[in-house]
Order: sequence, then structure tokens, then C-alpha cells
Amino acid sequence: MKQKDNEIRFDLQIIASWIEPGSKVLGLGCGEGELLHFLKKNKGVVCTGIELNEDKVAKCIAKGLSVLQGDINEEVLDYPDDAFDYVILSQTLQQIYEPGELIRSMLRIGKKGVVSFPNFSHWSIRLQLLATGRAPITKQLPYDWHDTPNIRVIALKDFRRFSKETGFSILREVAINTDYHEKSGNIIKFFANLRATYGIFLIGKRKQ
Repeated sequence: MKQKDNEIRFDLQIIASWIEPGSKVLGLGCGEGELLHFLKKNKGVVCTGIELNEDKVAKCIAKGLSVLQGDINEEVLDYPDDAFDYVILSQTLQQIYEPGELIRSMLRIGKKGVVSFPNFSHWSIRLQLLATGRAPITKQLPYDWHDTPNIRVIALKDFRRFSKETGFSILREVAINTDYHEKSGNIIKFFANLRATYGIFLIGKRKQ
């Protein structure tokens, strides 16, 4: 039985809409497999995942997904070139020590990549920092500075510049306003760097 789009998080709905039916997809840091399970059930996608957390891997396997427990930075090195149509890195980039290396690996083993992350330049973060002078805490970034898994902060403008410096192309991008667990939200078309809570980017190899 197929799932409805609104049964998964709003940001995952956007990503799912970009994936062609029957594609081969690798999910990096795939969590409990919400997106991969949706793609498998609704689009006949051949799904593989890599997830570090053992409990989350067990939940993926219970859903019938093929998921490997391991460090995504290391496990991607074992795949051959162009093994997948899409490699997805959803809301994990801010936790990666060497993002340039990982994205290059994504585009080596995948024909296209999808990257999403919380937008640190959202107006509420700017206002909180200005008003309190302390590291901001939001629904999208709900951790205090000393116990956060995030090791960097990223704005939409930062990622666009990063693409030029790292040498990959942005094929498509959508800025959205939603909270992390919400199944509804809005696409932001104007002043996205100020108004969007998340950015989602479809990326590809830069043409020579």
C-alpha cells in the first residue's frame, strides 16, 4: 500500500519529488529510514542506506530496508563510480568534518546528489543572537553549544559559494520554512536566506 506524501516530513516530501521512479538511491545518515521506505513503497526505488546509530539501523531493517551500520565518510569509499542515481545527505552536512571530501565522494558514486541542512541565517537566529548575545537555540537547531552534534553552521549563501569553491554544480534548489518534524511547510521564494529554515539542493558534477 502506497503512502501519501503528507505522511513524511515536509523536507523529505520535496526530496522525494525529485527522485525518478525505479532509481538506485543511497541514503547517507538515513536515520530510521523514513525517506528510503517512502521511496521504496511509492516509487519502486532500489534503496540502500548507511547509518551510524545501531538502534536506527535496526528500525530500518524492520521496515525491510537494506542499511549498513557504519561511518558514512568511510563506507562511501567502498562503492564503485556511478553505482547510484542519487546519493542523499539529508540534514547531516552540519555534522560532517570534511564536507568537501564527502560531497566529492557522493558525486563519484552517484550521478546526482541531494543535500539539505538547517539555515543558520534565518531571521529568528539572527534576532536571538542580537538580543541575547548567546549561541542560539531553535526548533531546527535545538541543542545547547556544549552538547550539540553539529560542528558547523551553514547559511544558504554559504553553500552556494561552497559549490563554486569545491567544484560541483547546483542543479536545483528549494528553500523551505518548516520545523524539523513537521509534515507541512512553505516554499520560500523571496529573501530565502533570511526567511527559510532549511535549504535543499540537487547537485551534480561540474561539466568540464
